[in-house]
Order: sequence, then C-alpha cells, then structure tokens
Amino acid sequence: MDNTISTLNRRNFLRITSLASAGLFIGLSLKKETGMAQVAKITGDEGSLDLTPFVHIGTDGTITLFNPRPEMGQGTFQSIPALIAEELEVSLDKVNIRQTGGQIIFGRGQSAGGSASVRTDYFPLRKVGASAREMLLTAASQQWNVPLEQCNADEGMIYHKSSGRSLSYGELAQAASKLPIPSDPKLKDPKDFRILGKPSPRPDIPLKSSGRAVFGIDVDVPGMVYASVAHSPVFGAKLVKYDDSDAKKVKGVLSVETCDRKIGKYTYPAIAVIAENYWAAYKGREALKIQWDDQGNEKFNTEEYTQKLRDLSKTEGLVDKEVGNFEQAYQAAPVRIDAFYETPVVSHSPIEPMNCVASWTEGNKLEIWASTQVPRSIVTSFSKEYGIPEDNVTVHTQYSGGAFGRRLQNDFVIEAAQLSKKTGKPVKVLWSREDDTEQGPFRPMTFSAMKGALSAQGEVVAFQHKVISPSLHDSGDPNFDPSRIDRSMTEGISDQAYVFPNMKNLYVHADFHVPISAWRAVTSTTLAFAHECFIDELAVKAGKDPLDFRLGLIDAKSDTRNVLMKLREVSQWDKPLPEGWGRGVAQYEFFAGLAGYVVEVSKAGSGIHIEKAYAVIDLGTMVNPDTVRGQVEGAATMALTAAIKSGITFKNGETVQKNFNTNQLVRIHEMPSVEVTILTNGGPRIKGVGEPGLPSFAPALCNAIFSATGTRIRRLPFDINHIA
Repeated sequence: MDNTISTLNRRNFLRITSLASAGLFIGLSLKKETGMAQVAKITGDEGSLDLTPFVHIGTDGTITLFNPRPEMGQGTFQSIPALIAEELEVSLDKVNIRQTGGQIIFGRGQSAGGSASVRTDYFPLRKVGASAREMLLTAASQQWNVPLEQCNADEGMIYHKSSGRSLSYGELAQAASKLPIPSDPKLKDPKDFRILGKPSPRPDIPLKSSGRAVFGIDVDVPGMVYASVAHSPVFGAKLVKYDDSDAKKVKGVLSVETCDRKIGKYTYPAIAVIAENYWAAYKGREALKIQWDDQGNEKFNTEEYTQKLRDLSKTEGLVDKEVGNFEQAYQAAPVRIDAFYETPVVSHSPIEPMNCVASWTEGNKLEIWASTQVPRSIVTSFSKEYGIPEDNVTVHTQYSGGAFGRRLQNDFVIEAAQLSKKTGKPVKVLWSREDDTEQGPFRPMTFSAMKGALSAQGEVVAFQHKVISPSLHDSGDPNFDPSRIDRSMTEGISDQAYVFPNMKNLYVHADFHVPISAWRAVTSTTLAFAHECFIDELAVKAGKDPLDFRLGLIDAKSDTRNVLMKLREVSQWDKPLPEGWGRGVAQYEFFAGLAGYVVEVSKAGSGIHIEKAYAVIDLGTMVNPDTVRGQVEGAATMALTAAIKSGITFKNGETVQKNFNTNQLVRIHEMPSVEVTILTNGGPRIKGVGEPGLPSFAPALCNAIFSATGTRIRRLPFDINHIA
C-alpha cells in the first residue's frame, strides 16, 4: 500500500481535521519520526504535507494540539499535549486537545503500549513546541521591529517588555507560518517548567466523572444495529452446524450471520445474532443451537499442562545470555541452591468489555469507532485486508475503560467490520463480561527453574534463570521459528544490575493452543517474581540482609542502586519491626523502566495482613506526579490481584472462570496503602510509568511473608489467609 501523501495540502488538511482556519502548522517529519526528529511545517496552500502535525494555531486564535497516543486511563490525553504546551508557553486549559485516528498524516506511532508514550515523545514534542514558540517570537519582533530578546511568550501572547505591546498567537500565526523552522530551538530549563513535573488536573477527568466522556461502549450512530457473537467455549473447535430458528423468534432479532474471530495466528469461527438492541441480540444468541467439533481440544486442562511445563524444565533450552562458565562454577561451589517458581494464566479484565462500531458506506469506505490502543494498526491492517486505500478507513479513537494490553488486539474490530459488510448497516459488536473472561487472549503461564551457588564466604559465584513458557511471538506469528529464542519471554532476566561472574540464562518453549498476548508489564510480571524471590533465597542462605545482599551485587553507579537506597530510606528498613511482622524488598528493571518495593506484613491468624507498601520508581523526569502515583498504585493493585486471586484455569478445554465472581479482583479492603516516591534526575533517558510499578510488588510481598513466617512462597496465586 502506497502511504505517500504528497498531494495533501493545507486546504485538504483543514478539511480532514475540520479545523476552522489556516495559520501555523508545526509537526515532525514523517521521514524522521524517531529520536530528535526534524521539526517541519506545512507550507503554502499548494505545498505538500510531509509531517506529523501536532500543533495548529489558527488565525482565529484557537490552539489545537493533536494527541496520537490513545487514552486508556494512563493519562496520555494530558501528558502528550503537555510536552508541547510547556514549550509553547500556554496552559492546557487554553487549548483544544484532539485525539488522532490512525491517519498517516499523524505518523506511524499512533499507539499506546509498552509504557512508551512519554518516554518516546518527550524530547521530540518539546522540540515541536519550542519551534512554534520561537517562530511566533520572531514574527512579533519583526512586526514591531525590535530585537528578539526583548520579546517574551506567555499564555498564548507575545509581549514587548519595554513598550508593553502585545500580540496573540492567533494574530501572529499567519506571519509565523512563513518563517523558516528553527534548526535547533532552545528547550526550557526544567527549573522554569510551569506544567511538566507539577501536579495538574487532567482534562479528561471532569468528562469521565460527569459521564460526558464517550467510550467505545457509548457510541451510537444512526441506523446502528447490535451484534452478540457466539464463540466456541473450547479453543480450536470447528463449527459443524447451527440452528437459528429459535433465535429468530426473539423480538428484535433481525438476522443471524457467521463471521471469523482473527487473533494472532488463530482464526476461530463464530455466529453473530444481529438485532435492533443489545438485549435482543444477547437473548437471541442464547437461543442458538450450535454444534462444534472440538478437534480433541476438549481434553485440555490446567493440571496436565502444568505438569508438561514441569517436565519441560528438565530440558536444556535456548541460551538467553551466558557469562563465564556456569556449569563449572555451579558444580565446584560448596553451597548450591535450586528452586522452582510457578505463575498462572491471568486475564486482562478491563472494566469496559470489548466493543466496536463498524460501518461500510458507499465507495467501499469503512468507518470504525473503537476503544483501541492501536488506531494506526487498524487503518493499515483493514486497508490491506480489504484492498482499499488507507484514506478509505476512518477510525474514531474513543476513550478506553482500561486496556492493559488487551486492546492491542483487533479481533473484536474485525468481527464488527465483517458483520457490517454482510448486513450493509452500521453494526455494534458488544462482548459480554463472560466473553472477555472466557475468550482471552491471556497472559501465559510461566515457570522458572532457578539455580544459584555461593562461595564459602557467601558470595554468588553462579546464577541461572531458566524460563519455561509458551511464546507470545508464537501465538501472534504463524511463521514463528521455535529454534530461535523469543526474548519477550526472557524479558529482563539478563538485564538486571546484579553482577554475576558466571551466569547462564535459558528459555524453554512450550506449545500452547490458547491465544496469549502482552499483559501489563508483559513477561516481567511473572519473571520478576521468580528472579527477586530467588535473590532473597540466596541472601538468606548467605546469612545476609536481603537489601545489603542486593547492594553487594551492584556496581557503585547504578539506577538500581539509587532505587534500593531510596527504598531503605523511605521504608526505614533498618528500624526494628514489631513481633510477628516482616519486611520484603524487590526491584526489577526491563524495557519499560525501573521500580522497586518494600512491603511490610504482619501475621493475622493463619494468614497475613499487608500493612504497607513503599514504592520507588525511577523516571529520569516526569510530566504529572499525580498521574505517576496513580499508575504505580494501580500497578500494585493488579500485581496483588495476580498474586492472591484465582487467575485463569482450564478444564475440558474451556476457561473455568466466567465473570468477576470467579475471576476476582482485589477489593478495596484488601489493598494496602502504597507510598510512592518518584526519582527524577533530569537525565536524557526517560523511563516509563504505566508498567514498571507492577513486576516487583509480588516478590517484595512474598519475601516479606518469608521474613514474618518462615514460609517461602514459590507458586502464585496463594491464599493470603492461609499461609502454611
């Protein structure tokens, strides 16, 4: 598909974006989207558009900032425009924020995932704002015929200090648009920030708290019909036949159609009941009589698969990273330790279930309304699937009621598009909570076989982390090569700041016919549990304080050392605890960032009570501390849920858990206070927020339980009310 847009000029851009006036357009060159991308602008009405336009300052005085990162509760609706607004010297309450919809004119980076939004856009978008500011200042200085340094920008105005004259950005926009782009605009000193790093109300919160925000599930378009889609409860089943006679008797049912659920390398047949309203569609679906051929998959169950992974742990696997000679050092050491850790399958369980409205219109055009993390992916994949130009695919990116990686997948969008094509009407596909829970995709079950060896002096001489699990890449790619390591499944195990003289980390691939996908913090959520609990086991065996032991494994200059030292300080680690209490510590660094916890627990009958959690997250810099704290608290909540609630299990080929009554979430009375400390050193490396606060919570908790009770937990989930 040809993605060139050389014929798109200013006039057409105004039409596409529905902006009212011309003026100054500033963005990043599409040809240089990464790193310190080249700032660019739209030229004259006959010129071409070769940029991702993030800023539009209209001659009517309106300032529009485009947000390419979907908002799913993580705060990008504020944080991304704030990067521009800080340098543009304008408050967010004085601008219009527009969510992009995957169009190529807004770049290929229109997605939210991997805690990448701010850490990817921090410097490029500040540069966009700074360039626009300098152009406006220059335009004013030329109009007044005064030196540039005598002008200053403040809240959408340019002021001449000595004469008191002023001009608005709108009055200067047209003149500024004719100026050259600054080659190296000066960024503000962080000490002069008014927005970045300061607590600030998020502009989407009043909309959400008042019910005015439009989520995907709220979308209603003229002529829309509803679809409830029946999928086989057994993964991998084939459709034999179905009887829809009773379904069509339900009042409001219009038709029954087949469609395919496509997710990763899997295609599953499905039957959809189309109706005038959702209740009729749902009741009609209940009335369907469907015969499935389970293809032998009805024999699949969690117990047998668990044993399969345990058996696979005895195989060598593929090398993730090797340092020194692990086998030799391990065998020669006077003290050797082995341990086996297990983590379960879990669901994403966003509060807003999967939904999408799709509408095919005249001219083979497809319009989509969806709560999605990947609007750009929708545009490109549907353009390719249906052989239509990208301009024929319009995506309206709605607010998402949670996502956690689930909305990286487009399976529910694909169903809606197919059904609209068949019916000739706008179709709203709405999954039930049971659909969301039963159908996945899931975070995969992950096991870790750990080995370590100590010298007579208690120094680590050998270390091994062997991961046994299904592969995310295998689930998503029909051409996956199992002879090559899937490093998404060994995430972070070889990248910690700990220095081992001999290390050999491995991965063993396990076949899995159930669709899996990235869950919040991806595989670090499972691997950190094993990694950091085993580090604790080594510390105990060496007779050393667990925090001191970790510090002894780390070089003097390290972000991890800074996190651990701050944890020691804020938790008062060296202060004695009451009788029956225990403290645990853990940290984990991976692609998204770095954070650590100290958790305090106390004995409570046969179980334990979590007294408090101290979190330290290392960011380099931040946009809104309130959002950072909320994200870390939310990550801790998800981590606790994955540690002590049921998770997902399978029996007779089906998902056992159906809804929140059996796939439970942590309740408010179970959640401890989380005190969040944010480390910012202003360095060039910007780290993520949404995911790093999750991986190290569970190991810190389990290490605290060992400290209080002497019981070592190596399998999640566990019963917090009954600790052996």
